[in-house]
Amino acid sequence: MADVQAQQPVGERLTNNYAPITIKCEAEFLPVKGELPRELRGTLFRNGPNPQFPVADPRNHWFTGDGMLHAFTLAKGRAAYRNRWIRTAKWQAEHDAGRALFAGFGGDRLPGAPAVQVKDEGVANTNVVWHAGRLLALEEAHLPIEIDPRTLATDGQRDFGALRGPFTAHPKIDPVSGEMIFFGYGASGPLSAGMTYGTMDSSGAVTRFERFDAPYASMVHDFVVTARHVLFPILPLTASLQRAMRGGPPFAWEPEKGAAIGVLPRGGAIGDMKWFRGDAAYVFHVMNAWEDGDKIYADVMQFEEPPLFPHADGSAPDPMKSRARLCRWTFDLTANTDRFTQDYLDELTGEFPRIDDRRAGLKHRHGWYACAAPGRQHRDSFDAIAHVDAESTKRNLYLLPDGDATSEPVFVPRATDAEEGDGWLLAVIWRAAERRSDLVVLEAGDVERGPIATVELSHRVPFGFHGNFVPA
Repeated sequence: MADVQAQQPVGERLTNNYAPITIKCEAEFLPVKGELPRELRGTLFRNGPNPQFPVADPRNHWFTGDGMLHAFTLAKGRAAYRNRWIRTAKWQAEHDAGRALFAGFGGDRLPGAPAVQVKDEGVANTNVVWHAGRLLALEEAHLPIEIDPRTLATDGQRDFGALRGPFTAHPKIDPVSGEMIFFGYGASGPLSAGMTYGTMDSSGAVTRFERFDAPYASMVHDFVVTARHVLFPILPLTASLQRAMRGGPPFAWEPEKGAAIGVLPRGGAIGDMKWFRGDAAYVFHVMNAWEDGDKIYADVMQFEEPPLFPHADGSAPDPMKSRARLCRWTFDLTANTDRFTQDYLDELTGEFPRIDDRRAGLKHRHGWYACAAPGRQHRDSFDAIAHVDAESTKRNLYLLPDGDATSEPVFVPRATDAEEGDGWLLAVIWRAAERRSDLVVLEAGDVERGPIATVELSHRVPFGFHGNFVPA
């Protein structure tokens, strides 16, 4: 079975719910089925690619579209909605020109496009996080872009006085200290093996920012943070400027390079990094990681080979291998070996894993992710949400109506002092038959019950990537 959200053509026009929407809109009172919990107060922000001027070009990819934010504000049992494009320098230049000017990951100029000078700010289309009193739109090749959380107006790039080069779309927030831990790849130039690693305190002051070289250039979408360590996964979805200059894919699958994971004590120097080796595999997203004595455990969504990207020879990925499953990586820091183990925990195809973020970097009990419902014919989307309970090894599923699809589920605690996993899941659902979207609210510990409330939209929220809930 092919992995979901993996079969949309690259370089062709995006269709179905991958297609962009052309409207910006807001609604103060959305229809609600069921009853929104009165304690649920705040805004779910979601980010994803939504090209302002879609162009079928071989250099384009689903990942390269302009970022669009969707905000669902919940309070007093009511729901409001607003969406806006993130107005990067690229977006603004194309808006002013009334046409697409650029294509691909590198911002190559399209044939016939006027020669305009545009600051390289990327497309900010992957994640949106709250830190140090700021809402930040993220995309892994460029600096964060600050967003006004009330209006969704774009306030510009932020370097926090010290940041340079790429900045991950998946920073981690330490739930104890409030510190942000981050990294960047391709930091020595496009498609290079250079990496950066840094920390930012809860006030937004950069407290560490260093560079190092990975064993080889790779697409490093996510990384691993525990209470005492940081792990950098260098996996063989390789980057190559030389290959790109020869007309080949800038990112391609080269499994013969194997997997290399750098393990660094959080308080240590870069020279303290130890590299572990493992079988070739790819991971876009990490659920969580923790320590137990001298061992580190990381639960990840692992592919045998990545979807969406070709092999180095240009051949397509194997659909039977291009599906992610929940997998546990184990590192023994005292063993006389540089090997780490990779053990699948479930055969369910899934992606976009989340936990109760108050357990980030600590041993967790509860996890959730979007998945493919067993026994159904799948096309290009996830049609269920899984809840895994590590204590009971039990897995529960919320199955969507046939044809519908879910985004990443986001956990919201019932209260700041609630027990782990006591709260709700929020997920944006694509209603295929009606060609529109809903926001559903599930009891996090009882997902199979189905939504306790459904917020109805009259238009689509295109398939996107990540979101987070910011309490009122």
